[in-house]
Amino acid sequence: MNRYLPVARQHFLAALASTSVVVKSICTTVIILYLLSFGVDTVFGLGVTPGYLFPPNFWVWTLATHGVVEEHIWDTSLSLVTVVVAGRLLEPLWGALELLIFFTVVNISVGVLGAFSYLLTYVATFNLSYLFSVRIHGVLCFLGGVLVALKQTMGDSIVLKVPQIRMKVAPMLLLLVLAVLRLATLIESNRLASYGFGVLSSWVYLRFYQRHSRGRGDMSDHFAFATFFPEILQPVVGLVASLVHRILVKVRICRKTVKRYDVGAPSSITISLPGTDPQDAERRRQLALKALNERLKRVEDQSWPSMEEEEEDNGSSSKVDSPLLPVKSQSSRDSSGIGQESSLITFHDAPSQL
Repeated sequence: MNRYLPVARQHFLAALASTSVVVKSICTTVIILYLLSFGVDTVFGLGVTPGYLFPPNFWVWTLATHGVVEEHIWDTSLSLVTVVVAGRLLEPLWGALELLIFFTVVNISVGVLGAFSYLLTYVATFNLSYLFSVRIHGVLCFLGGVLVALKQTMGDSIVLKVPQIRMKVAPMLLLLVLAVLRLATLIESNRLASYGFGVLSSWVYLRFYQRHSRGRGDMSDHFAFATFFPEILQPVVGLVASLVHRILVKVRICRKTVKRYDVGAPSSITISLPGTDPQDAERRRQLALKALNERLKRVEDQSWPSMEEEEEDNGSSSKVDSPLLPVKSQSSRDSSGIGQESSLITFHDAPSQL
């Protein structure tokens, strides 16, 4: 184990060195706040406490800082790895500014949704611990957002080979694991809430609001909300999601699903959906080309008639048709002979009768 740590450290530093200022700044902030946690209660001052977020306290700065606050070394390591992975896989597709916007939107949304959920829990139970003892903080909210973004861009990639797990099932699989750990009381409720709201808020942002070169959002079918669930549950989830979407469209929170078909090139037909980025379209184009090549390979393996055989068939058919010409010439000769014989017959005037 000890011999792998220097290698992992070297790879991590190399990956960090190739990232932008945004990723380096977030990682530096996480490390500094972790070091400060030994002398100051950073979780209380910078984490979201539901009772202090709402008036009269109104600690709004915690919405922007809770995502970089950690109090354990393993949580800090997970936070750094998550940010670096986002910088290596998402930043080349989006850019540094869009990655920073995504990080901010997810953190603020998780803070607001988590605080409201605990406020509703307090209203139902009248337990003040849900307002003043809960601390929403850590990287799990951003981890959920990163997994959703990776499902959007590289959902068919294999994460684990044994058992085979693809990226498109990773967000809900980790949510299921956290739910089981919460039922077993191995983790606190704030971790499950942070990750769950991170998955939800990131999907809403990427589905409807993210700006890119083709417009806004990603309305493709492979990124629908029902695709996060097993296939047996997708029809029911899709029906409920469509009803909720219609309600949100009526109140003008979300927009209608619009598909645009663009026939641009003279030699090919391209179908573009608003909300799909060029990298996602390139990924699907590569899959389509791979499937097409496999079909062409199977077709080439079949036996096809050669050109020589076709020429021989054409020649034989022409030979069969050729006897019709002499028959036609024979009939023409017969007709000409009759014409000649008829030309030898003369008609004389009959003698007049007296």
